Amino acid sequence: MQPVFNAVIKLTDEFSAAYLNDEYAQLIRYATAALCRKRQSPLSTGKINTWACGITYAIGSVNFLFDKSQEPYISAADLCEQFAVSKSAGAAKAKVVKDTLKMGPLDPNWYLPSRLNDNPLAWKIIVNGMIVDARQLPREIQEIAFQKGLIPFIPEAKIEK
Repeated sequence: MQPVFNAVIKLTDEFSAAYLNDEYAQLIRYATAALCRKRQSPLSTGKINTWACGITYAIGSVNFLFDKSQEPYISAADLCEQFAVSKSAGAAKAKVVKDTLKMGPLDPNWYLPSRLNDNPLAWKIIVNGMIVDARQLPREIQEIAFQKGLIPFIPEAKIEK
């Protein structure tokens, strides 16, 4: 799968440099690597540019890339056009990516690190059977939640995981 990974990353890195940013590029690399590690990898069949588009589309949809109020922004149609893929093919591959990697809206595992502080799902934890926002808890509990990998960093300290 190494040649497939390299080919996809070449396309997505070029796209990210032109239209996105380094954070997007890194998340796309992580997603591509995760897909390559799957047995049977979905990337073992199909065109490289279609997979590059689908992975970028999936990461973009989790991070509201297609929302005009966000920066960076690109429409789904323009994203697919840049990879020379139809919008329906790009969306179909994105669905495969999301299903395979269990991505959902605001998924903290696939969210831009610079925006994690504003992602409500990254901070919801269960304490004594109640769902609470970890940012509102005492520092001691935040430290325990961070050590257990339940939150991405301790809010005041901004220690990244």
